[in-house]
Amino acid sequence: MGWKTLDDMELSGKRVLVRVDINVPVENGVVSDATRIARIVPTVRDILAKGGKPILIAHFGRPKGKVVPGLSLRVTVPALEKALGCKVRLIETLEGAENLTEEARAADVLLLENIRFHPGEEANDPEFAARLAGLGDIYCNDAFSAAHRAHASTEALAHLLPACAGRLMQAELEALEAALGAPKRPVVAVVGGAKVSTKLDLLGNLVAKVDTLVIGGGMANTFLAAMGLDVGRSLCERDMAGTAREIMARAGAAGCAILLPADVVVARELARGAPCEVVGAHACPSDAMILDAGPQAVARITAAFDAARTLIWNGPLGAFEVAPFDAATNAAARHAAALTQAGRLISVAGGGDTVAALNRAGAAEGFSYISTAGGAFLEWMEGKELPGVKALEGA
Repeated sequence: MGWKTLDDMELSGKRVLVRVDINVPVENGVVSDATRIARIVPTVRDILAKGGKPILIAHFGRPKGKVVPGLSLRVTVPALEKALGCKVRLIETLEGAENLTEEARAADVLLLENIRFHPGEEANDPEFAARLAGLGDIYCNDAFSAAHRAHASTEALAHLLPACAGRLMQAELEALEAALGAPKRPVVAVVGGAKVSTKLDLLGNLVAKVDTLVIGGGMANTFLAAMGLDVGRSLCERDMAGTAREIMARAGAAGCAILLPADVVVARELARGAPCEVVGAHACPSDAMILDAGPQAVARITAAFDAARTLIWNGPLGAFEVAPFDAATNAAARHAAALTQAGRLISVAGGGDTVAALNRAGAAEGFSYISTAGGAFLEWMEGKELPGVKALEGA
């Protein structure tokens, strides 16, 4: 662990610039899901408890370096105050932050207006970063979800001030280190979703690092087709057949077992309650679509979980949004959660569809760690260097 945490910093009387992710959904002018706000609470409260003054830096949407009134962070202030239990003051301009009013100084927490209103943010402009650094004494990055971006507030600031990871960033990095950095073996990875083409780097990295790779969702159809099986009208990237065979060859060379569904659930339409049947993976009717893994496939997957010590999960096993094609994802997720709760498995999951699928299965609470970081989580799994993390390591 080459980065510092809040425990390593002297915060009393210090202004702490805290990069957070509160890019939350809003409906009718009100925050509709405050999950991301809730996740920054431990960091902000720790800073306050240690006598520091938190100055929150955040983005909201994609204003592309221009002031867009509809993307103001003002809408988040009531939700922030409710979550933190203290006064939060929005500072609308950098000039305002550099010349705080008495009223602003009296607030418990300051929130800078949408940092992406400034073109210098996404350009990682040194002059802009220097101005930001002038607002604080210490830099704390608590936005792992933005750590794959080399922006002024995610990367440059860490080089300009004493820097550390916030509690959410710390938890994320520790979970990922346990899953891929120095995991307890055997390691199983579940990779699902629609397309192989969007997860080439991920698959390429994982076959060299895990013991078993479970491939599900539409991706599995592409692998089945690459093996010469008829997948009917299923979602399938036939032009990726050569790539799929190459991944299987690399897995074989690395000693990584690939689990593809031995049986599948097929239907003529993707609709709730549509008539469906279980057939062998080699026996998909030409007019049908593969929409989920079958019970035999689930049994093999759960057996792999039983033998594993670490599980990494990204992507569903079938068309989980539409019952009954959520059965495989639900069964496997609940089994993983039960093993985790029994102390037999370390389980880390991430990615938008993944979080939704595990929540629908009622299994998310049972996992060791659920990452909401999206792109940053995927890039970490792909083995890529994240600028925001790299900068903390050098701090």
